[in-house]
Amino acid sequence: MRGHRTAMGVLLTVGALLTGALSTTTATAAPSSPAPSPAPAARAVSADEQRSARTFWTAERMRGATPLDLVLTPRALKKLRAPEPGGTPTTVAPTAFPQAGGPWTGGGAVVRTSGRVFFTFQGRTASCSGNAVTSQNASTVITAGHCVKYQGSWHTNWVFVPAYDNGQAPYGQWTATRTLTTPQWEASEDINQDIGAAVVAPLNGRRLTSVTGAQGLQFNGGYNKPMYAFGFPAASPYDGSKLIHCSGNSSKDFLFSQDHSLGCNMTGGSSGGPWFTGFSEATGTGLQVSVNSFGYTFLPNRMFGPYFGNEAKALYDRAQVA
Repeated sequence: MRGHRTAMGVLLTVGALLTGALSTTTATAAPSSPAPSPAPAARAVSADEQRSARTFWTAERMRGATPLDLVLTPRALKKLRAPEPGGTPTTVAPTAFPQAGGPWTGGGAVVRTSGRVFFTFQGRTASCSGNAVTSQNASTVITAGHCVKYQGSWHTNWVFVPAYDNGQAPYGQWTATRTLTTPQWEASEDINQDIGAAVVAPLNGRRLTSVTGAQGLQFNGGYNKPMYAFGFPAASPYDGSKLIHCSGNSSKDFLFSQDHSLGCNMTGGSSGGPWFTGFSEATGTGLQVSVNSFGYTFLPNRMFGPYFGNEAKALYDRAQVA
């Protein structure tokens, strides 16, 4: 997270949400009429690297992976620009949760669509969170931008472990064939566009969301709505072993970014975990509208997540056909 609470400079923390009080604030409409956005940035993963990643992540390595925190320096804060005005609201419906498969924990679909993300960053094992979403290729994971590329380099040995449970991968480890991020994050690590995606290879002849189910998404949906956030925080007081959630009325960051804000005490490692609007506790489904991105060090127990506008939609559109 950042100075804001990240891991580098003014410090942003990549975290998720903690149960917060619900207020009666009215949802604010998104800005209108955007200009065309530059194309998302992507990295193709070679077949050799995919094979290596499949065997790299042992239970011991997954337990020992350190949470990746995002760091924003004061200089970077000054360079932040507001995103382009939003376009027409767009909704992608959730995919029905499979009826056959693994054990049911009673937590709804989100238990299977959410997972931990593991990768190698600057020579060390690291972790974030992610979420499987409805897509044409049935293989798309949404996460944070810094969970695919950070400090100028793309992460390697990238895998998604849905329903991660203390070193266990009940639905397998899904290896990335391609990782992607917004052009704004790729070029300057603009925290307003800290959004990433991965396309994962089939496993045992099946595509990701035929195994896990998939959550829907919403773009240009506005601010100030009740939201739920999920992730696998791995920094104290958490240890990354379980899925944690926060909920409450969200608001718009009034400080340095154009992000959503939510009361939450999730810590590093929760970065990239999904934020939902219209979330049903009964079914565990909702529409994803953001990801855990950062927290300000001077504003504890508050998580921030990027607004899913046109840039996020362009990223999703590219990922789902890759």
